[in-house]
Amino acid sequence: MPLRIYNTLTRKKELLQPIEDNHVKLYVCGITSYDYCHIGHARSALVFDMVVRYLRYRGYKVTFVRNFTDIDDKIIKRANEQDIDSAALALRFIDEFYTDMDALGTVRPDIEPKATEHIGEMTELIQTLIDKGMAYPSGGDVYFRVERYDGYGRLSGRSLEDMQAGARIEVNEQKENPMDFVLWKAAKPGEPKWTSPWGDGRPGWHIECSAMSKKYLGATFDIHGGGKDLIFPHHENEIAQSCGASGMEFANLWMHHGFVTIKDEKMSKSLGNFLTIRDVLQQYSAEELRLFIFSTQYRNPLDFSEHALQDARAGLERMYDCLAKIEQLPAGDEQGPQVVGKKDRDKLESLEERFQHAMDNDFNTAQALGLLFDAVKTLNKVLRAAGGQVAADDYNLLTTTAATIKQLGEVVGILQHDPVEVMQQKKEQLLAAIDLSEAEISNLIEKRNQARANKDWATSDEVRDTLLASNIVLKDGPDGTTWDVK
Repeated sequence: MPLRIYNTLTRKKELLQPIEDNHVKLYVCGITSYDYCHIGHARSALVFDMVVRYLRYRGYKVTFVRNFTDIDDKIIKRANEQDIDSAALALRFIDEFYTDMDALGTVRPDIEPKATEHIGEMTELIQTLIDKGMAYPSGGDVYFRVERYDGYGRLSGRSLEDMQAGARIEVNEQKENPMDFVLWKAAKPGEPKWTSPWGDGRPGWHIECSAMSKKYLGATFDIHGGGKDLIFPHHENEIAQSCGASGMEFANLWMHHGFVTIKDEKMSKSLGNFLTIRDVLQQYSAEELRLFIFSTQYRNPLDFSEHALQDARAGLERMYDCLAKIEQLPAGDEQGPQVVGKKDRDKLESLEERFQHAMDNDFNTAQALGLLFDAVKTLNKVLRAAGGQVAADDYNLLTTTAATIKQLGEVVGILQHDPVEVMQQKKEQLLAAIDLSEAEISNLIEKRNQARANKDWATSDEVRDTLLASNIVLKDGPDGTTWDVK
């Protein structure tokens, strides 16, 4: 199945057809570096990390560009509040961003341009727009004439007339039209500034991505990505100024991920309802956070909750436990009985194909992960039926499928640790939290199982209560009795 991606611009799924054969050029709007990153930033980083991983897994060459906005009103305001240099503040939080991304295990972009290192490219692009009559200097500022670009509003689905009618815009006598947006800002006392043909100043926010994407990917490239909050005005303005300057299409596909919410309210710094990445990683592993995020398709809202993260933790443990059991399974017996039926064999052998089919449908990680969990369920069923010894053909199928699950897990950045070590560490953590040894727990479980076999319910309940007093919870299942810490 060919890969189809939902294009915000056309509001439909479209076939990925790279401009250069088998080479995808991707630009993603990065952070404004003035504070620690929250879970909304994590979702953005992980979504496009997944996109890059999957495209490379599918055999594409990918050039991945993600910028840093290191000059902005927010940066200047925060620097003034802390009485430090704005450039130093921006660099500090770029370093903090890298700390968070490394903790999440994200793929580093191929190119990570900073706005302040591309002032020349921005002034050149602004001059092109002025020369074409699409921008004008006014009072030291430079503005884009939105009425000169016929397609303004096509990304967000808004008409210029409706925007003008519904806008609450402060009166600015320097503008020809209230909807015109700034490309260059005249210098203010105490603010960072650069020289330009229109006087000292600094670039507007929107122009930086147009200039940097053009430099590294060309006037037209394959995919432009970001959060839904960037559709208007940022990406709308990028399209207007880029297409206005080049006369060509800007990006062929526009990808926008949904918001992270808390109790159905958007998570944001302005609302004060955000959790930083490092806050969450103190309680949960990067793989648990990834599993939580990718359990929802990237375009949908993602509601953050402890319950959802606990579910992700339990689900990841089920996966690792199954893989660990298969790694420790004795080699197959040529004479042993086969326990894998045709239906299950077909399901396991087609796992990678079905996973690709899900991912090729606009990176549907929720469906793709469902297939991995279903495969784990089937593997556990086979392991129970085999009773610890499997036929050679079944052994080969189990080990091959386990390897496939780990390979496919890499697409979303999970299952990248040694399963046996993971489960051993889990057991050690549990034992460290209680007063009983593993042998003592096993002996008590055996005593309970014998009592249950003898219908001695009093003894069975007594053992259960003894373990519960040590915060040990028993779980009876098809594989026998297991335990966990309450």
